[in-house]
Amino acid sequence: MPLNKDKDLKLYYSIKEVAQMFGIRESALRYWEKMFPQINPKTTTNGVRQYTKEDIEEIRLIYNMVKTRGLKIEAARKLLNANREQVDKTAEVMETLTECLDELRALKRQFDTLV
Repeated sequence: MPLNKDKDLKLYYSIKEVAQMFGIRESALRYWEKMFPQINPKTTTNGVRQYTKEDIEEIRLIYNMVKTRGLKIEAARKLLNANREQVDKTAEVMETLTECLDELRALKRQFDTLV
């Protein structure tokens, strides 16, 4: 059986890795775990948190609502519980727009070097 090099083989991420992915403190992740039952990382016998890709996607949604859109924790929690499908769609649109903005900024930098 050939090795699939495109497949991400990592199953679990540490709290430090996840915090770095989003540019937030580890304490913020621990607080969000208390406020959002959707974030439920596995813990080892030593109490070390192990986040799965599903946990990271939940964190991405919450990050989008709290940090990007500026919602309060309670408002984000209510929105997530009341209308999960809309939250997913909004997060997807925001991510696409952010990627487009990054591309436009890169193009502008390239254009500025030509002028």
